[in-house]
Amino acid sequence: MKTQQEWVKELGLEPHPEGGYYVRKLASPHTTTVNGNERPLYTSIYFLLTSNNPSHFHQLKSDEVWYYHAGHALTVHELLEDGSYTTTEIGPDTAKGELLQYVVKAGSIFGSSVNADDSYSLVSCMVSPGFDYRDFTLFTQAELLASHSNHPEIIKELAFETLPE
Repeated sequence: MKTQQEWVKELGLEPHPEGGYYVRKLASPHTTTVNGNERPLYTSIYFLLTSNNPSHFHQLKSDEVWYYHAGHALTVHELLEDGSYTTTEIGPDTAKGELLQYVVKAGSIFGSSVNADDSYSLVSCMVSPGFDYRDFTLFTQAELLASHSNHPEIIKELAFETLPE
């Protein structure tokens, strides 16, 4: 199995503002209009998370499909509008209920963490309509504790105390 450093170098991955490493690989040549702005119909990235560098809680205005590729399984953590919290395992062991692909619905507040110490997970994430930073919101711990106070442990684990610059 390749190391996380080998994947980062081979795929040309860069740090992502929400955590982990990414590179944009695909964008549809076809477009649609969203809130008065033209967007590709879809975009797709390679996304590598590590046990020390998770995807912090954020929200998108589009659906995002996650596809497992390599490494250990990861958990997608979702804080739902009704105040509940749910998890989904994405990974290679389908016999244990892990999924090879999963859709995070538009509007869900979510983050992801790798399920093994000192390890990584490599996935692809496809967003439709295509990703645009204008449709991306990162959250602080204080913001999420105000709206989802029943889940302080995961919020403190996957939300920033202060947003990165």
